[in-house]
Amino acid sequence: MKNVTEVTIFVLKGFTDKLELQTILFCLFLTIYLFTLMGNLGLVVLVIGDSWLHNPMYYFLSVLSSLDACYSSVVTPKMLVNFLLENKAISFLGCAAQMFLFITFGTTECFLLAAMAYDRYVAIYNPLLYSVNMSPRVYVPLIIASYLCGILNASVHTGAAFSLSFCASNEIKHVFCDVPPVLAISCSDTHTNQLLVSYFTGVIETVTILVVLVSYGFILLAILRMHSPEGRRKVFSTCGSHLTGVSIYYGTIFCMYVRPSSSYSLDHDMIVSTFYSIVIPMLNPIIYSLRNKDVKEAMIRLIGKIEGINKIYFAH
Repeated sequence: MKNVTEVTIFVLKGFTDKLELQTILFCLFLTIYLFTLMGNLGLVVLVIGDSWLHNPMYYFLSVLSSLDACYSSVVTPKMLVNFLLENKAISFLGCAAQMFLFITFGTTECFLLAAMAYDRYVAIYNPLLYSVNMSPRVYVPLIIASYLCGILNASVHTGAAFSLSFCASNEIKHVFCDVPPVLAISCSDTHTNQLLVSYFTGVIETVTILVVLVSYGFILLAILRMHSPEGRRKVFSTCGSHLTGVSIYYGTIFCMYVRPSSSYSLDHDMIVSTFYSIVIPMLNPIIYSLRNKDVKEAMIRLIGKIEGINKIYFAH
């Protein structure tokens, strides 16, 4: 414990030290962050405010949107501040908190995406019993279990990482406190930590992807039994957006954490982790909204209500 307390402040080196590039990156990521907040929080408000969207599918979508907003908010504000300040320090506890929240929201999203795939299977394979099979007794525990798995995974990795000794460099070559770059500056043996990252990530990805694949396998069987082209089109439209989101999210996490240690590169990992923690949360509202007829109709109704309120206001 004596060595652990030797380093009390870390320095996030970020992408570059050049002032011109930092200004450009600040504007770029600020724009992405604002779009992320507006898109995700707007989707949450839309689901809550429109009674036509009050069903488990859209409850899951609203939870996913709130997760993405929180996920991005763990990383982006501190990164934006560091672009403007010469002092890019983060406290020991601040770094641990950032890592814990980042892993919690990231892991929760993995399990939530799997739960959403199961929800689609229930809705399509037996639509007449959907409201019974996916009642609040089912989808609420699924959401809670996703969060509990995220907290458990985060507790293991954060506890293991910050029980190490940091007695040499305190400069983290990253934009936030992720596990691999923090392990890279420890002067302790990190072999056990690296195994934990590989095993836990591998198990989580295997289990959740298996749930997605099995769910969509049954969905495919249901589609093959459909005789209505309109029914098939609606299913593809509904499931296509979820499959797109799953593929992008799981693919980037796999590239980040499940790979041989010989291929480890801080610069490569910083770009990949920035993509899935900042860019993907911005893309999800677009992916799930543009290809969803119900969401688009709800947006039209909301715009109509706003215009009606404005007309009444200006009339008075």
